[in-house]
Order: sequence, then C-alpha cells, then structure tokens
Amino acid sequence: MQNKFSLLFVAMFAAVSVSGARAADDVDAEMDELSAAAVADYRVEGSLFQQITDLEQEKVLMQLEKERAQLDLELDRLAAEKIRLHMEIDTLSGRAEAQQQEIETEKAKLEAEAARLAREKEALENAADAAPRKVSVAVSTNDAAGVDLTEKYRLVNVIGAGAQLQATVEDLNTGQNKRVSVGKTLDGYTVKSISLDDGVVLESDGDIQTLNISSNR
Repeated sequence: MQNKFSLLFVAMFAAVSVSGARAADDVDAEMDELSAAAVADYRVEGSLFQQITDLEQEKVLMQLEKERAQLDLELDRLAAEKIRLHMEIDTLSGRAEAQQQEIETEKAKLEAEAARLAREKEALENAADAAPRKVSVAVSTNDAAGVDLTEKYRLVNVIGAGAQLQATVEDLNTGQNKRVSVGKTLDGYTVKSISLDDGVVLESDGDIQTLNISSNR
C-alpha cells in the first residue's frame, strides 16, 4: 500500500514539474515577443538616449568651436606681429637710407670742397708760374756809383720815335727782359736819354754809364 502511495506522489511531482517547465517556457516566449515588439516600436527621436547623444555632440562641437576661436586669435596675433615686424623693417630701412643719403651728401660736399681747394691751388701755382720773377738788387744812392751796369745788362733793342723811345735790356743773371724809358731807374741809375746811336745813358750821383750795342757781349 505504501509503495503505491509513493509511486503516486512521484507521478504527481513529475506532472507538476513538467507543467512548471512548460509554464516557464511560455513565459520566456512571451517575454521574447514583448522584447522584440518593444525593440521594433522603439523610436530614437526624442528619447533620453537621443538627448544624451545630442548633449555630447553639442559639448564636442562647443569644444571644437572654442579651439577654433583660439586658433583664430592666435592667427590674428601672428598677423599683427608680422605687420609690426614689417613696419620695423621699413622704419629701419628708411633710417638706413636716410643715413646713407646723409653720408653721400657729406661725401659729395667734401669732394666738392677738395676739388675747389685743388682748383685754387692750381690757380695759385699757375699765377705763381706766370708772374715774372723779380730780382731786386737793393742799391742805395750812395752805393750805386761803382756798379758796372754793362756787367749786369745788355741792350736788346730800341723802339719808338722821338721822345717816346724805349729800350729793352736783358738781365744777364736771370735772362729776363726789362723795358726802360727816360726818367726810369735801373739799379739806382736814372735813364737820362735813349737813342739809336748812343743807346741808353744812365746817371747816378755824377756816375754816367752807357748801354749800347757795342757794349753787348
């Protein structure tokens, strides 16, 4: 009797187990269907996930915009710095050109001054060369007597007519010619007369000397 009861209990437990397993399978199947339907009916637009995604995108875009603005500022700063450097270079170039111009102007002035001095020097040298060399023999009236004019001068020629006669005498020491006329002096001697025949007659304190062609060497 007891054995029958045990078999009956086992049979009932097995039936309940099978029934429970079937019920669990049915529940799982219903859940799968509900999940599939929920997934099919799910709309991304306006969902919390969409909002979170949009916020993240906006955050990334804002960060990128901020970085781009920073880059723009940096580029503007570099452009301003470039302009400033160009202005400084232009200023320095202008100063250098001005200084170079001043140097060239000063150089031109110095060259002009040097040329002017050279011309003045040349003019003075030419004037000195053109000026007759005067050999002055200081002979006092008292010492003129005794000087032999024929040893110092020779008569070159007599030109003119009448009272306008003039004589040309050559200084034997320097080779220069001198023009004398009546009343002029020569080494302290006064020209008393000039004639073609007698030549030049000179007198000093009673000492009379004559320069004529015959006395020439």
